[in-house]
Amino acid sequence: MPSFKIDLSTAAVFVATAPVPKLANAKTGERAMDRESGAPLSVVGLLVSDEGEGNLYQVTIPETGVPEGLVPGMPVKVVGLKARDWENEFNGQKRHGISFRAVAITPAA
Repeated sequence: MPSFKIDLSTAAVFVATAPVPKLANAKTGERAMDRESGAPLSVVGLLVSDEGEGNLYQVTIPETGVPEGLVPGMPVKVVGLKARDWENEFNGQKRHGISFRAVAITPAA
């Protein structure tokens, strides 16, 4: 499925939740890995505020793009944020949504 770039040039972005490992299999604890680089993946909650509206996004980022010391409330810059829609069927029920992926996040200056 295609992905779409998200322009954050006018947005204020803050860490909402600290990074946690993304799991490929919750039952076994198997860690999700980036298909291109092989790096383990993490999920970071980000609050994006723009044009008078704030939204919380759970963003998947390769561990190599997540700096140490991220804490809730910290302003950050997001590199290469993209959105992609998804759909799957689990136990006979169709589910769908939008996933968010970034190359890296860095502390804002």
